Amino acid sequence: MPLSRPGRIVAALLLLSPCSGGTAGAQSTDIVALAKAGDDAAVHVLLEQGVAVDGTAGDGTTALHWAAYHQQAQLASALLDAGASVNAANDLGVTALWVASQNGHAPTVRRLLDAGADAGLALLAGETALMVAARSGAVEVVDLLLAHGADPEARGTRGQTALMWAVAQHHPDAVARLLAGGANVHARSDVWSEVMAAPPHGQPEYNREIPHGGNTALMFAARGGDVASARTLIAAGANVDDTDAWGVSATTLAAHAGFGELVALLLEAGADPNASQAGFAAIHPAVMRQDEQLVATLLDHGADPNAVLRTWTPIRRASRDFNFAPPLVGATPFWLAARFTAPAVMRLLAERGADPLFVHHADYKEPSYSRPRQESITALMAATGMGGGRLRAWFPVDRGEAEMRALESVQVAVELGVDLNTTDADGRTALDGARSARMKTVADYLESRGAVPGG
Repeated sequence: MPLSRPGRIVAALLLLSPCSGGTAGAQSTDIVALAKAGDDAAVHVLLEQGVAVDGTAGDGTTALHWAAYHQQAQLASALLDAGASVNAANDLGVTALWVASQNGHAPTVRRLLDAGADAGLALLAGETALMVAARSGAVEVVDLLLAHGADPEARGTRGQTALMWAVAQHHPDAVARLLAGGANVHARSDVWSEVMAAPPHGQPEYNREIPHGGNTALMFAARGGDVASARTLIAAGANVDDTDAWGVSATTLAAHAGFGELVALLLEAGADPNASQAGFAAIHPAVMRQDEQLVATLLDHGADPNAVLRTWTPIRRASRDFNFAPPLVGATPFWLAARFTAPAVMRLLAERGADPLFVHHADYKEPSYSRPRQESITALMAATGMGGGRLRAWFPVDRGEAEMRALESVQVAVELGVDLNTTDADGRTALDGARSARMKTVADYLESRGAVPGG
């Protein structure tokens, strides 16, 4: 079974560690080197000669570690019979049991446990054998460890549990075994805060502390789109309205990641489609993704088509992360769909009760402005690219397609009665917006409907 990244780091450290002379003498270090090379025949020869088996490499690694690493259960058994310390740990706290569990090798794990290996020992960072077995999806190993007293509630880095690791790596069978073994479906990871920002990053008001963590296993399922594990967690009593430390609900998190099937599962289990403690509901990222089916699913389960976006969300510099920029705060789903030129979503929202005549009033700062910029923008104006700041190209399209989508979005807004000649704070109309964007087909259409430029 391939090693995970932490497992590869441990293995790399083992491979790089030199064998050093110690109290056991040269032959005892030879046995470590031979075990490291996977030469079980040579190791057996040394065992027959009575060589001490607990010699260590420079980092504390023993021959038993390497037998476990190479999944050589028979060699591990021979070393144990010769007196190898079953719980010997290297400088990182790694035991042979941890290595065998990481590899998911049940025969070696069974032999080590039968020899008295402590299933509760952890790395210095807190990672237990049960955690790495869960992360590897090694169900038989998970069963063996639980049967020998491994604590399913042990906490690793940032307070994460084996259950969270199993969910994060999409191992629903391991999730089921852990729950049966006593894992707490309501356990939460640690909480911490980090100052994060949205452009323009130099503006103090666009920098703030964002809480992180506080995730249950269900939140990990929502983030990764693991429907099977989510179903198992819900059956075990998980709260479908779980939120993280920021207040983002499982449904909103799944919608933000584009996992429509998981959103549907949560909603069918009774999740609140309008949960918005963090300042945005699931419908907002669904619209941002221009995902008509996801928007429809949310509306079918009672999502508010006029829910107002109440906050901006941070973004890493020079990334294409999905985020809500400060100029979008205060917008409704229909207005956002117009600004993102998603005509099918606009029609759907209007059919389900969205107000197409909503005017977005925004106050925000841009790098080129020393004072706050104020805007009053209709959905029609938004469809021509006015308002909302400079949007990031999450779904890059060529100019021809972009203009075609803008034209259809403008047509939807006009058909729904949005005023053609409303002006923004600078006296510009939708026609001015279309001309500025050099969208001739959009400008021609607006003129044909009676639109005029601003004064």
